[in-house]
Amino acid sequence: MMPAVFEGYLPYLGHRTYYRVVGDLEESLASGRVPLVTLHGGPGSTHNYMELLDCVADDGRAIVSYDQIGCGKSYLEGHPELWDVETWLGELEALVAWLNLRRFHLLGQSWGGMLALTYLTRHVATVGADRGACSVVLSSTLPSSQLWGREQHRMARQLPADEWAALREAEGTGDFSGAAYQRAIDHYMGLHCADLSYGPDAPECLRRPKRSGAESYAVAWGPNELMPTGTLSQWDVTDRLPDIQTPALIISGTDDLCTPLIAKTMFDALPNARWELLEGCRHMCYADDHERYVSLLRAWLDERDEFDGNRS
Repeated sequence: MMPAVFEGYLPYLGHRTYYRVVGDLEESLASGRVPLVTLHGGPGSTHNYMELLDCVADDGRAIVSYDQIGCGKSYLEGHPELWDVETWLGELEALVAWLNLRRFHLLGQSWGGMLALTYLTRHVATVGADRGACSVVLSSTLPSSQLWGREQHRMARQLPADEWAALREAEGTGDFSGAAYQRAIDHYMGLHCADLSYGPDAPECLRRPKRSGAESYAVAWGPNELMPTGTLSQWDVTDRLPDIQTPALIISGTDDLCTPLIAKTMFDALPNARWELLEGCRHMCYADDHERYVSLLRAWLDERDEFDGNRS
């Protein structure tokens, strides 16, 4: 039977952040099943696709997801001054405090992984600490915005010549409204991120209409995945990765926006890391190979629960 789902709102910066809990947080902690906090991508992509991981709560582990301020049920626009890493870091810290999460696992996908790494560098968590993150899952994410941009351009050069030319022209002119550009970026994202639409047989959470944070994405990141030009453009924690003792599971796909070079950069620098490369998966590994992804995630969380000493 599906665990109960609780929804609520966190007051934050004079606005409201929507959150969703699958299962019971107190029972999860008491049983030694450390809750999992998921951080969606974007910025501005909403929590919807994280519902694919609801099944991980079937064994009593509570799962927390939320719509970061600026998107989904936490939608906000007309506040460009908010869209930087400090806003979203403060929101995560506020949510952890609001839900009284003494111990938790973190899972960050894409931008969510950047947020997770930022959190860990600010709260240099160690194994066995009384509070904080006891493990992190870095799903199709990155340690450096500029490295990400370079790798996207390297892969985009493999597009048909006319599409690559359309991308370069849009970058040069700053005009991203042309049909040729849109066809090129749609093709690129279809190859490396996700299908542009999901059919009637896809899970409901992937087909559900969502209110994406277009403003937060444009201000914080830029016009597209290839061009980190916003407030996150110089974000880089590569040199801080060796300080993170928290056990880390890196998951990426062979066809991912997170290229093997990006994943290996994290794997090489993190002192307590494991890397799983999933064949045929793009940026949404949990959708492209759901069974394999969930199996990896369940095993990882169970292992880290036991190592953390919280199992009864």
